[in-house]
Amino acid sequence: MNEINEQTVLHARNVQKAYGSRGSTQHVLKGINLRVLRREFVGIMGPSGSGKTTLLNVLATIDRTTDGTILIDNEDISAMTNSALSAFRRNKLGFIFQDYNLLDTLTVKENILLPVSLSKLSKKQAEIEFAAIADVLGIRELSEKYPFEISGGQKQRTAAGRALIHQPSIIFADEPTGALDSKSASSLLSVMDEVNRTREVTIIMVTHDPVASSYCNRVIFLKDGKIYSELYRGEKSRQSFFKEIIDVQAVLGGDNIDGI
Repeated sequence: MNEINEQTVLHARNVQKAYGSRGSTQHVLKGINLRVLRREFVGIMGPSGSGKTTLLNVLATIDRTTDGTILIDNEDISAMTNSALSAFRRNKLGFIFQDYNLLDTLTVKENILLPVSLSKLSKKQAEIEFAAIADVLGIRELSEKYPFEISGGQKQRTAAGRALIHQPSIIFADEPTGALDSKSASSLLSVMDEVNRTREVTIIMVTHDPVASSYCNRVIFLKDGKIYSELYRGEKSRQSFFKEIIDVQAVLGGDNIDGI
């Protein structure tokens, strides 16, 4: 196996997605080819209707492709049965949603540990992992609180902890800062950046916000169901990368967002 394949965690080839029936078919994804390397932090952007949420859903196994293949850890998820896909999702993937999706009857700690009940981690390992993650996320002191007792930013950190606890290959984040104020959003993004670097977790994030995308290593822009362009941060500052992102977004007709 060559080096690039060893480094690849996700490989999408000619991914297509259409909805409807004959005569009224809507083609949302039109031949997406994408490779994501391990430890990348990738942003996906595009105007409304570009297909970015649909792309995230098919990459994250939430929805099926109409055509094409998607490999994650060299396993073809597009060929899996529903039961195999469910097990794969549970063991290999983590999710952060805009609306948190926390269980109100469970404490912060119980919400974070929920995926472990279905994983191979022992109780002792889970406790060690929880302590490490809670410290990184800055929520150790919230362990026994319930979701209704904490702020939106703290809820999203809890959701991030739940996504991390079972050591997934990829975390998929769908507009994770969409329901947060600017201070909470900045705090969450800083934590995601730290998690990406220190725990070497691959993150794929859909966002409309160029400030959020400026934390990424790479930003992919979609237009009309196809990849329009890509930007790599490299050694640039976040401020410089942000400016490049809004330049592309302006061409695409993206949302107007305040700067950093």
